[in-house]
Amino acid sequence: MTISLPDADWRVRPGLDGLLAALGAADGLARYVGGAVRDGLLGLPVNDLDIATSIAPRDVVDRLKKAGIKAVPTGIDHGTITAVLPDGPVEITTLRRDVSTDGRRATIAYTDNWREDAARRDFTINALYADPLTGAISDYFGGIADLEARRLRFIGDAAARIAEDHLRILRYFRFLARYGDNELDSSAYDACVTAANSLMALSRERIADEMLKLLGVTAPVPALRLMIEGGILRPVLPEVTMAGVDRVEGLIAREAQAGVPVSALRRLAALLPPDASLADQVGARLKLSNKARKRMVVALEAEAGEDQPRGLAYCIGVEGAVDRLLLDPTQPLAAIATLDGWSPPTLPIGGGALIARGLTPGPDVAKALQQVQRQWVEEDFPDAERVAEIADQIVSKFQRARQ
Repeated sequence: MTISLPDADWRVRPGLDGLLAALGAADGLARYVGGAVRDGLLGLPVNDLDIATSIAPRDVVDRLKKAGIKAVPTGIDHGTITAVLPDGPVEITTLRRDVSTDGRRATIAYTDNWREDAARRDFTINALYADPLTGAISDYFGGIADLEARRLRFIGDAAARIAEDHLRILRYFRFLARYGDNELDSSAYDACVTAANSLMALSRERIADEMLKLLGVTAPVPALRLMIEGGILRPVLPEVTMAGVDRVEGLIAREAQAGVPVSALRRLAALLPPDASLADQVGARLKLSNKARKRMVVALEAEAGEDQPRGLAYCIGVEGAVDRLLLDPTQPLAAIATLDGWSPPTLPIGGGALIARGLTPGPDVAKALQQVQRQWVEEDFPDAERVAEIADQIVSKFQRARQ
């Protein structure tokens, strides 16, 4: 039976017809490849669109310019051009074969052989091509059968594929969690375990990106357990243990029960020991952004700050409060519901209002305002009328103390 790519909205994106015409798709010079084909066959949303072509990179640029399509030479030295369409970019890469690799980057040569291009990819389910016009699938290594069976296989020898790019170790477990049934290919797993130390040669940014993608899938726990059992993360994230995976499992259950969207950063915080300082160190090692590091630190800080959910959110932000409440299994999930759609208000009074009530300008004003704010938070943010009453009480107390 012939397998074809089903019709979908992404296949009729604005500008795509013109791009395909410029690339000679009608003459067989261009095909969809990789994730778009894989996810398209599964009926999943397609966000990133990749096209493989037998046209040389500089000729691709010339064709796009003639068609009035903006071409960005994002990776022209490695054969990749980005076409800018109204609904987003499309990456176009000339067919390649590897000449040599060192586990981090490859020396490539261009080819017009589609099977050679497929052979340099990582997994069979990622080496599927589709004719953009007819949807006909080209499958050189049994990727369709593997996709149907939810089976994840390297193309050819697993150790050889990993030696070409060490990141494929982490990608194996991410794709196993995303597309596999968690049934291991023993040769692939053994190859990953054997080569785990090679992860140290990768940039920490690439490791972080892959780990966050893994943690962002619906059910990463079985894959994470396999990684811990095989010592996969020990060379680059020795802090991560099976206890951390247990915490992630608990967090995922609480996320689902609370109806809170998945956060890979929150799950990374759960995967690490519950130590804010350590989380910051790991974040720095992984070259995470300052914003991402701060989020993990806030989520794991020991001091509660406020007992009430909204009081906590007022102090550390709604996002931080949700993270902290979810990460603490002793906190009732109902507390999170009180933050749904809520934004911390602004204290409806300032120091000038306290001076107008007779408080002497100086340090007492700031101290009194802090007390007003504290009581306002404790009373769950009452309206301005109640705040005025609180201010009167606090000012009177300060005045009596100064008599």
